[in-house]
Amino acid sequence: MTDSTIPTARLGDNGPEVGVQGLGCMGMSFGYGPSDAKESRATLERALELGVTLYDTADAYGAGENERFLSPFFKAHRDEVVIATKFALAIPPDDPTRRIIRNDAPYIRQAVEASLQRLDVDVIDLYYMHRRDVNVPIEETVGVMADMVREGKVKQLGLSEVTGGELRAAQAVHPIAAVQSEWSLFSRDIEAQVVPTARELGVTLVPYSPLGRGFLTGSFANADQDLTAGDFRRQQPRFTGENAATNAALLEPVRAVAEAHSASLGQIALAWVHHQATVHNLPLVPIPGTRKPSRVEENVGATHIELTEEDLALLEPIAAKVAGNRYADMTFASAGRE
Repeated sequence: MTDSTIPTARLGDNGPEVGVQGLGCMGMSFGYGPSDAKESRATLERALELGVTLYDTADAYGAGENERFLSPFFKAHRDEVVIATKFALAIPPDDPTRRIIRNDAPYIRQAVEASLQRLDVDVIDLYYMHRRDVNVPIEETVGVMADMVREGKVKQLGLSEVTGGELRAAQAVHPIAAVQSEWSLFSRDIEAQVVPTARELGVTLVPYSPLGRGFLTGSFANADQDLTAGDFRRQQPRFTGENAATNAALLEPVRAVAEAHSASLGQIALAWVHHQATVHNLPLVPIPGTRKPSRVEENVGATHIELTEEDLALLEPIAAKVAGNRYADMTFASAGRE
């Protein structure tokens, strides 16, 4: 068993308790350029030693390769980890480079079986709808997901990038344990509707990209100049051209707070996200992604940083000044449909 160094939070009203910070595993095999498998495996092990127990993947990450990569680690630590994966981003047979959103019953049944096989587990602990297909009533989608629970293939249900109204409609069909949405110093749109709805319904928030896809750590300043050709951040409006220059300047108050706490920029960004649990009175479990043991140690360290009122006042204005949307097409994000 692990010797946890971080607090825990519960997923929903009846879900498992997990370390208050999870691990986003996408970049270990998808999206962020070349990775080192050995180093990624060491990162998984180190995270568990530090009390990280929620591990997040999806069938769309590397067309299933991320689930396959994680499978041996999950198998070795099945009783210690909570496995979260997702469905909805399907690969059309005529173009393997594209993704289409599918929330229909036949696809969900096919997807859950494929994920179970790739992960080599009997049950998925937390199964998310990755993105919302507005042409399929969410009640129908969640109804099929609920069938997966009754059939013993899934334990808890989650949704990603849904609006407050969509969450409410889903909850009326089956309890939702977690909602995953982007939430960071740069991305605060979910605070208007999604967060208060989740609080009311007893749903845990799982912020993804709490480090602004690495931008908030200062690890890159312009995606076109600093990142490899295969890095998907080069397609995101915030990280290129004039937007990148504008947003890089917004890190100055983060640097000031980091210096005051003898912390890294990333630790301050994560500490701010963790603080939102107190501000909004709801459980949350951010899932920063990394492929390096040293970075997971750094990220876990953020759970012990307490920001002062002065710190928070410095950080508060940042989001309103961010240039560019978080996606080129915001209809796939909750803010594009609220």
